[in-house]
Amino acid sequence: MSTRKKKSLSPKQLEAVARLFSVLSEPSRLVLLQALQPGPLTVSELIQACGMKQANVSKHLAVLFDRHLLKRERNGASVRYEIADPMIFSLCDLVCGKMERDAKRAVALFEPEI
Repeated sequence: MSTRKKKSLSPKQLEAVARLFSVLSEPSRLVLLQALQPGPLTVSELIQACGMKQANVSKHLAVLFDRHLLKRERNGASVRYEIADPMIFSLCDLVCGKMERDAKRAVALFEPEI
């Protein structure tokens, strides 16, 4: 968390944060979010883009939709999914930045001193 002084979260708020991180802990859901970053796609397009089976795509889309990470629009028989709040990519950037810093520190431990 930030080093700035913030009001502590309540137990219910912490549970909600944990649920969000739990949703994002599934790699297949991250693959779907990444595929949707450029713009809306149908389930068929997501299946093709992600190389996943239809049942898995549908299951993960439902979870992402239920957690308000995606929105959907029905057009006849097809449904287009899109990112509900692009802020989710800022969160991913923060996590990826931390991982990159950690990896650089680990590599630096094994670099010869000159």
